[in-house]
Amino acid sequence: MKPKPLKVSIAPSTTISVRFDALPYFYKELHFHPEIEIVLVHKGTGTQFVGNTLKRFKDGDLTLLGSNVPHLWKCDDAYFKQSKKLKAEATVIHFLPENFGNQFWSLPENEKIRQLFEDAQQGINIIKQTKIEVAALMQQMLQANATERLMLLHQLLHIISISKHRKLISSQSIAVANTKETNRFNNVLQYLTNHYTEPIDLATIAKVAHLTAPAFCRYFKKRTKQSFSTFLKSLRIQHACKLLAETDMPVANIVYQSGYNNVSNFNKHFKEVMQQTPLAYRKQFN
Repeated sequence: MKPKPLKVSIAPSTTISVRFDALPYFYKELHFHPEIEIVLVHKGTGTQFVGNTLKRFKDGDLTLLGSNVPHLWKCDDAYFKQSKKLKAEATVIHFLPENFGNQFWSLPENEKIRQLFEDAQQGINIIKQTKIEVAALMQQMLQANATERLMLLHQLLHIISISKHRKLISSQSIAVANTKETNRFNNVLQYLTNHYTEPIDLATIAKVAHLTAPAFCRYFKKRTKQSFSTFLKSLRIQHACKLLAETDMPVANIVYQSGYNNVSNFNKHFKEVMQQTPLAYRKQFN
């Protein structure tokens, strides 16, 4: 999987793209673009990658992404089996801040929004009451004319900028720097998302990156600010959480479905990541 510099279609007569997507599954390739993006997932579950962080996404998630931040929303495997029962739906906003004029964002009244754009380079999850307010404005923008969209977008950004109901996704600001380095990481990410439930040794993943094992460890730590083993553990535990929440599968089976061959190690890693036992986690959904 190589990063794709995606061309966002914005009509010449407007500075903002607002659309509702209803698809069999979400775009599964890592991509980036200069436009700031706001995504509200109405329906869909799967894996989200933003900057250097891999996590689960679900119905109702609202995300703000900065310019040229690599990202993907890849639906779960079931969506790719052409199941008529599963649909992926989202409202998506794209806009280029410079199209409003740099002087506009330099106004003292927009100081908090300027800071919001900087924070968005790490990706932002918008939650709680702020999510409800922003989602309502996004719905209005779908029906609004061009001038109304401008006012609603500024109102939406203001609400997010002053809210405490938001969480940074990535551990550092990430934007595409050079294609060669990003291609290497994308190849690693693609391999992991396809094989994380299987045994993966360091020599194999280093070969994917065309590096020696020691060089790969240094490279991965620099790129993600965490060790490869920690990243893989998080990915497997996220998969286990999905199975615990959505199925009645015995925990012993989930252990092996999540890439572990040892129940003790699974329980230890689960508690490290989730701060509770697998059974305690499942009880929240029963």
